[in-house]
Amino acid sequence: MHSLKIILATLALLSSGAAVQAQDLPDLGGRTIVAVTENAYVPLNFTDPKTGEGVGLEYDLFNEIGKRLNAKVEWQLASWDVMIQAVRDGQFDVGMDGITINDERKQMVDFSAPYLTSEQFMLVRANEDRFTDAASFAANDEFLVGAQAGTTNFYVAVYNVLDGDEANPRIKLFDTFGASVQALQAGDVDTVLMDQTSANGYIGANPGAFKVIGEALGSEDFGFIFTPGSDLVEPVNAALAAIMADGTMDALKQKWFYDYNAAQ
Repeated sequence: MHSLKIILATLALLSSGAAVQAQDLPDLGGRTIVAVTENAYVPLNFTDPKTGEGVGLEYDLFNEIGKRLNAKVEWQLASWDVMIQAVRDGQFDVGMDGITINDERKQMVDFSAPYLTSEQFMLVRANEDRFTDAASFAANDEFLVGAQAGTTNFYVAVYNVLDGDEANPRIKLFDTFGASVQALQAGDVDTVLMDQTSANGYIGANPGAFKVIGEALGSEDFGFIFTPGSDLVEPVNAALAAIMADGTMDALKQKWFYDYNAAQ
């Protein structure tokens, strides 16, 4: 019942917010925006096991942006390792996958304003008692961390937890973020680093399987990525600012970070 109330409140905010802000936002005249994600980053983007459809905070957020700008959003899928380059090359108009805004990536693509700020934590199995933080993990060469190459999680593991060697054999690489979490659950690695929101998603979806330990290992801002010079950056930022200002973003966080976890 609680979840239903939140969903109804979210819909009300989306509708009222769109009406209030529409007159102040650019009108894209029904333009189609081709958006790409991976469907492997709970609760930002993933496949609904009941319907097989892509769902998550990023889906809801960008669909709302499209609605406010009078644009149609066409969703496509791509793996993380090719996504940024594909957007840079113009294969897609916009990409999202919990992509951290940093200077290196700014050389390849344009970013939107941040839509989410998150911190990195160590996700471990619920019965883990051999280490309690990054220092005690790093002190034992037998402990392994699972990561996806080229992600913020990988670089935090290399430079904030281990010794700065990107080829360190203690880092086990996986093709997808979800596969690294499956390896953690199976006991093949001992921790996976992730932002708090994603950790909450996995903990909620797998009761009794995982927990978070230690202090935050740093913060990161997530942004949408665009082909360099894209004329979509400014209107998307305008819609995003309106969504932040009128409470819609707060409603989406409630839906995906709290009510989604509670329903699992």
